[in-house]
Amino acid sequence: MAVRLDGQVALVTGAGRGLGRAYAMDLAKHGAKVIVNDFGGSVSGEGSDDTPAQQVVNEIKAAGGDAVANAGDVGSYEDCFNMVKQAIDTYGRLDAIVANAGILRDVTIHNMSEQDWDLVIRVHLKQCYNLLRHAWPVFRQQAYGRVVMATSTSGLIGNFGQANYGAAKSAMYGLMNVAKLEGEKYNVMVNLISPGAATRMTNNLPGQTNTDQAERDIVMAPDHVAPAVTYMCSPQCLESGVAIEASGGRYGRIAFVRNEGVTYDPHGFKDADWVQANWSKITDISAAKAPWSFRETRDEHYAAKKA
Repeated sequence: MAVRLDGQVALVTGAGRGLGRAYAMDLAKHGAKVIVNDFGGSVSGEGSDDTPAQQVVNEIKAAGGDAVANAGDVGSYEDCFNMVKQAIDTYGRLDAIVANAGILRDVTIHNMSEQDWDLVIRVHLKQCYNLLRHAWPVFRQQAYGRVVMATSTSGLIGNFGQANYGAAKSAMYGLMNVAKLEGEKYNVMVNLISPGAATRMTNNLPGQTNTDQAERDIVMAPDHVAPAVTYMCSPQCLESGVAIEASGGRYGRIAFVRNEGVTYDPHGFKDADWVQANWSKITDISAAKAPWSFRETRDEHYAAKKA
């Protein structure tokens, strides 16, 4: 079955440029009506401008699609409520959310100000809470919803100088794991995208020549990431709790896994020497599995659903 979102409404944050724009354009191409949100600030979060969001709306309409602009601040609880309200007031429903908006304030921990920390957490992580909190009643009532949050390998794997950004991005994995459980009975699928693309947020990476940048603009175009997001926003996606890594030329999955560990009789106390002696077995993930919950693995969970 072809991936289509005809008659559905998607809200994409940070959609005025880069990855967000690519997501909005591709969702519209596949039939979705799109709320194009962008606060229009700088990479580090200063200023505002409603022009980028409106430009993307104009592009979508020029291509035969339907979209409206929103210049709200994703870190604002009230603004996110108004984004959801705009979707309902304009189109009568909301089916998918792509929490993509983000900023960077890269600095090592020992030099990071409280403002650098708080602002990045607000824009990235609180955004996700704000959007889910306001969209969840809609999704529950219509027994349908799709959520894609933009995580990053900076958090899931790690990257020097991005403690604030990495903490926010890895926290989305935890939020996804809870939301997937709370949303399952209502047909709400919650997944993550970990994108790699040439955007204004990556333009200043060290060691690049002009030739490198020209090649990156082709190979690492945001358009390479958009198909995964469109699929995860579609009715055809029936799986939740997955983090997909996507960049030019590669799609893959990043997962937290759980091993069998080492068991012992808890009536007998084991000390740090015992932990040291068994460390290699305790940490062995050669046969680890991705969990769905405390009670079952993902494989067990989805096998039971298909039975």
